[in-house]
Amino acid sequence: MPPRVPRTVDLPPRRALHAGSTQVLVIGGGPAGIGAALGAANAGAQVTLVERYGFLGGNATAALVMPLMSFHNEVKQAVGGDSARLLPPDHGEGEPVVGGVLWMLLDHLVRAGAAIRPSVETGYTVPFDAELFKLVLYELLETHEVRTLLHAFASGVVHLPDRARAVFETKSGPLVVDADVIVDCTGDGDIAAAAGAAYEIGRPEDGWTQPMTLMFRMVRFDQEEFTAYARAHPDQWKGVHGLWDLVRAATDAGELDLPREDILFFATPNAGEIAVNSTRVTEVLGTSVWDLTRAEFAAHRQLAQISRFLRDRVPGFADSYVVQSGVQVGVRETRRVVGEYRLTGEDVLSARTFDDAVARGAYPVDIHNPSGRGTTLKRLPRGQSYDIPLRCLLPRDTERILVAGRCISGDHVAHSSYRVMPISMATGQAAGVCAALAATGGTRPRDVPAAAVRSELLAQGANLR
Repeated sequence: MPPRVPRTVDLPPRRALHAGSTQVLVIGGGPAGIGAALGAANAGAQVTLVERYGFLGGNATAALVMPLMSFHNEVKQAVGGDSARLLPPDHGEGEPVVGGVLWMLLDHLVRAGAAIRPSVETGYTVPFDAELFKLVLYELLETHEVRTLLHAFASGVVHLPDRARAVFETKSGPLVVDADVIVDCTGDGDIAAAAGAAYEIGRPEDGWTQPMTLMFRMVRFDQEEFTAYARAHPDQWKGVHGLWDLVRAATDAGELDLPREDILFFATPNAGEIAVNSTRVTEVLGTSVWDLTRAEFAAHRQLAQISRFLRDRVPGFADSYVVQSGVQVGVRETRRVVGEYRLTGEDVLSARTFDDAVARGAYPVDIHNPSGRGTTLKRLPRGQSYDIPLRCLLPRDTERILVAGRCISGDHVAHSSYRVMPISMATGQAAGVCAALAATGGTRPRDVPAAAVRSELLAQGANLR
């Protein structure tokens, strides 16, 4: 619990190791950070990426958020399909609206046997192997000569006359890295907030954010037995979620107590394995260390209930067991940094276009109830996508810092769409390109023409209108 009466104390001054300088410093090695690092490197900048964990991948590997969700529009409506295939059956044929670094990553993952290409059969999701995902990212960064530092937690930023200085906590003590431009890919907007940028949190009526989820993998799953059950009970399984009657029976028996109405899990590229996305911790904030602690306890207790429920009551799970849970609970929403433009839910659902667009999205509005059961899902018009303008990546109150990923400028509704990993990678690549052009051109990110960013993105294979 946080202290009842907040009280601050002064800490003694300290010295930090000066670890070096770089043109573009990317903080955070998740999908947005990988997009930013490779986008900046391909635009000709010297790039350093710093990550808090001992591996890359962010929510894809630390929180086991899988599969990569669809980044295709839906030109044709889905016409049925096998509802027991354990991948979404409700996304019809469409075209990708994200390109560039994302496709570079997918090509490497597929060649490594670590992912399945998106198609009608996968519901345009991308099932992947989280361990191989890490290895592929290492290889991509090395190939593009991105200097990388792991095990370094970003704790602050210092404004210099012509540069920015980021502060990191490490096993070697505090250290600093100077940069012409910083790209904040922390997910929570930690660096932008530390630099003084304004931000919003949660839905407007009460400030609550989308719930947290601890994902986990189970193995020795008998898919044939489960498929037989699903086909015999078509009202009880809808591709990746369901089991309503079994959940109700377990709840009535006192075996299950979940703040969600059903069980959700996905196939992975590995036979006999599933990724379970069924824990839900509400009314917690991902920028509060006390809430995060409470969420970890709650989510692990839910994990134990869910795995026991699957083994005891669901056909196909009798011999299964949990082989891995996320390094930390998965956080969907925290800070949304206030930028030069604030993308809205109306922009998303009306498929709005912008002259300074640097990324696109087609994922639905997908709001897990911040305070209880239920999920709101609203799709874009058939075959459409929305634009994300460069202004959403430019914090209004800071210089030499861009944001990418789920912390870009938008409202609660728009955030529920652009937070997914493929779109985060696209905004990361755009932020990286803008940062590189600013650093190599000796100017501020906000002074880089959007047309120049778009031109470089197109040269890198990004998918813009």
